[in-house]
Amino acid sequence: MRHLMSPLDFSVEELDNLFELANDIERHPKKYAHACDGLKLVTCFYEPSTRTRLSFESAMLNLGGSVIGFSDAGSSSASKGESVADTIRVVSCFADICAMRHPKEGAPMVAAQFSGIPVINAGDGGHQHPTQTLTDLLTIRSLKGHLGNFTIGLCGDLKFGRTVHSLINALVRYEGIRFVFISPEELRIPDYLIDMLKEKNIPYQEVISLDDVMPELDLLYMTRVQKERFFNEEDYVRLKDFYILNKAKMERAREDMLVLHPLPRVNEISVEVDNDPRAVYFKQVQYGVYVRMALILTLLGISV
Repeated sequence: MRHLMSPLDFSVEELDNLFELANDIERHPKKYAHACDGLKLVTCFYEPSTRTRLSFESAMLNLGGSVIGFSDAGSSSASKGESVADTIRVVSCFADICAMRHPKEGAPMVAAQFSGIPVINAGDGGHQHPTQTLTDLLTIRSLKGHLGNFTIGLCGDLKFGRTVHSLINALVRYEGIRFVFISPEELRIPDYLIDMLKEKNIPYQEVISLDDVMPELDLLYMTRVQKERFFNEEDYVRLKDFYILNKAKMERAREDMLVLHPLPRVNEISVEVDNDPRAVYFKQVQYGVYVRMALILTLLGISV
């Protein structure tokens, strides 16, 4: 039985196969409409979520399966003190596959050790968000035509942003990647990721100004400053609007640069950017459904 805790759980070749499957699902949705008839997905979400939870639920329903679960720790037995290990043992009796989001790093890994069904990490604290990374990679591959040989700017909360951490770990396996980290000093990329890039001799630079680097980017990955990761309101208020991508900044970008965002956004991308053809963050959401459909089929060992 296989689980997904990190994007690195799949080899580059396996990811290529997964993305080919996702693209085939996009082209031929009816072909997969009954692939999971009679099967259930359980969503164990101990943290609030819109896109990830509904994307998983939509993916399973599109495959002909059904969905059970909870969307808040307070509505589960976790509020009574039940452990993650016990919860997964219980839900393993009810469903065939589980997507779990948890505020504590490593909680889905604990669940996988005790589970009788495949477990998908749907986000654990500030650590990993592998299915968002698969979504990001599929979006880039589908719209750029390839993965590798580009400069990507990652902007905003690089300290706590689990989507950023997962994406960096995934992209370093491809050739010709150059990173530009754009953040205030307080939210700079963690040292362990910088050490990893140095060890692998992967080029990167750290800057504070977004304007200065816009012309050199092939991809811009915007992130919000996450209020829920801060220990005090004062720091959040001071940093939350540090970066705002607007029409004027987009004029400095290349004609084929793509703007991605894991969403939700707050103020970091002005709505005036939404109609720019280079803004693909809502297309990203749709690719997220396709890749999660492909992932469910892969982990359940279903071929169509």
